[in-house]
Amino acid sequence: MSTFSRSFSHKQRALTVSSPRLFDKPISSPKFSRKSEISRLFCVLIAIGSVVSFFLAIGGGYLYVLPNLTKSYHEENLVSFNGSDSFCDIFDGKWVVDNSYPLYNASECPFVEKGFNCLDNGRTDDDYLKWRWKPRNCELPRFDVHYMLKILRNKRIVFVGDSMSRTQWESLICMLMSGVQDKGSVYEVNGNKITKLIRFLGVRFSSFNFTIEFYRSVFLVQHTWSSKYGIKRVRSTLTLDKLDDISNEWINADVLIFNSGQWWVPGKLFGVGCYFQVNNTLRLGMSIPAAFRTALETWSSWIDTKINPNRTRVFFRTFEPSHWSNLTQRLCNVTNQPLSETNGQGSSSFSDTVLEVAHGMKVPVNVLHITPMSAFRKDAHVGLWSDNPSLSDCSHWCLPGVPDIWNEMVLSYLHDNYRHTSLYQQSEFNGLD
Repeated sequence: MSTFSRSFSHKQRALTVSSPRLFDKPISSPKFSRKSEISRLFCVLIAIGSVVSFFLAIGGGYLYVLPNLTKSYHEENLVSFNGSDSFCDIFDGKWVVDNSYPLYNASECPFVEKGFNCLDNGRTDDDYLKWRWKPRNCELPRFDVHYMLKILRNKRIVFVGDSMSRTQWESLICMLMSGVQDKGSVYEVNGNKITKLIRFLGVRFSSFNFTIEFYRSVFLVQHTWSSKYGIKRVRSTLTLDKLDDISNEWINADVLIFNSGQWWVPGKLFGVGCYFQVNNTLRLGMSIPAAFRTALETWSSWIDTKINPNRTRVFFRTFEPSHWSNLTQRLCNVTNQPLSETNGQGSSSFSDTVLEVAHGMKVPVNVLHITPMSAFRKDAHVGLWSDNPSLSDCSHWCLPGVPDIWNEMVLSYLHDNYRHTSLYQQSEFNGLD
């Protein structure tokens, strides 16, 4: 019998005056009767007070514990592995040598852009290929290509962002293709070659019935060529309160991975006449950090409105640090080993904004906070080993390389728990934040 039922029964007994024992006793006086009634009433009040106190205690505990559960579910960087009850920050760790790497041969993967295949472009040292990320208090699951091909069967994985996103997209295709016997069963759905000029690229793994897609959207919001303002320096605008016009194509993915940041710099905005617009009003004085935050808030609103968390797992990868010796002069000095210190590049205001915006969202977003770990890898950039050796590159990464580790992190979220819908039930808590 429940506590409420027991208390209710006790209350009923206390109010009952037809007990046989009561009638057996002589009634000495009205005064005695009044004292008995007062005593019984006092007992009733005590009982009622106990019940009220009990429910107040339960309610107070509920209100205290549930928001904390909400917070714990929303800690996107913490993952539990190896059956441990403790949680591990997979982004807090170090690079360690591992001779089992790389995970694939870029020359055997037709989806690697020539410009990213550094070994094929003349790089002679290969030490940069032998590094694995080791979290401080746990191990990332080892990449098991056959297991992941099984997990991703009948799924749709979508990357959205800039050329760094395209590099990660190419990396994941090559990682998974290493486990496919019939290489011809993996193909670009429109027969296109991999190029930065196309806004959509999609590779289908026909034997497993899944696709890995890339949508080029460097700002995530709408970019419009316009001269309607009549201001000579304004050649185009970013409409910060409207998501990219191809955004409907991103809906109904099973895994959705975003990035943005590399294009949010003066040279690629103000330097080419691109300014910001909000509520149909040109904002010439708006700063880039403020505009980036506004764009991210538009993105977050779209995610919360359009994405079904029971269907789609959402990721946002933070800013990827570059390692230019002198960006103005385009000087790039690629090292042979990772740096021992991040030299101030382990943080980014763009990354901080992503973390802050994602924390306030209703739909759970897993933030891939790769900024600090990538800051050590000055050795892994394209440098002069691209398809155009006259131009050095300390922004993009060689393949195989660092983007493979980013993908291992994405796959770690899917590794053990991908098939359990309970992961997505956390959304019901978020309305209580």
